[in-house]
This record gives sequence, structure tokens and C-alpha cells, in this order.
Amino acid sequence: MSRFPNRRWLAIPADEVANVDFSQVLESSADSLRYNVAGTETFVKYEVRVVEETYSETFLDLETNQEVTTTVQAGVYGRPSIYSDTYTEYDHAGILELLATEAWTTPIDEELP
Repeated sequence: MSRFPNRRWLAIPADEVANVDFSQVLESSADSLRYNVAGTETFVKYEVRVVEETYSETFLDLETNQEVTTTVQAGVYGRPSIYSDTYTEYDHAGILELLATEAWTTPIDEELP
């Protein structure tokens, strides 16, 4: 089981950072983002709610004293407005794998003094 079952990471082009609404993600500003080695990509993280099956809820509206039924469709909720399926969304294991690549982490020079 993942340490962060409801957390997702979205890799985006660096030139899209201006379009990130930082009130919708867990980073505080563009200055707090991590970029790949080339500086061309970054990512944002956020929490989602995954609804596996559509369900209905009934509750009493206290203003009208009427029962109200709502239906919640199966899906993923909580993605930020920058989300697009043209970008890759990762779970915890996936983002760790990505960040371990040479594109995201500069290899440590083994010939250090």
C-alpha cells in the first residue's frame, strides 16, 4: 500500500507554470517547484478523491425541511485546473521512479575528492 494513496503528481512543461493555481496544489508558489535537469519540466502534487462506484446520498435540507437526493458519479475528484490528460499523472511509486531517472537527478560524480 502506498504511503500516499490519494496523492497524485502531474508532470507539466515548465512554460505552463504561470497557469498553475497554487491554491489547488500542495506547492506554495512557482519558487517551490522542482524542475528536471534540463529545466523544461516540473510537477505539481495534489490530493484526489477516488470514487470507485456511482452512489446516491439522501439528506435533509435544513432550510426547506425537504429530503434531497444527490448522485455522485464514479471518477477522480480534486484534480487542479492545470490537469490535462495530455500531461502524465503519477501515483507515489510512479513519481519516485521518474525522479530517479537521469532526466530528473544529476548523477553524483564518483571522483569527488
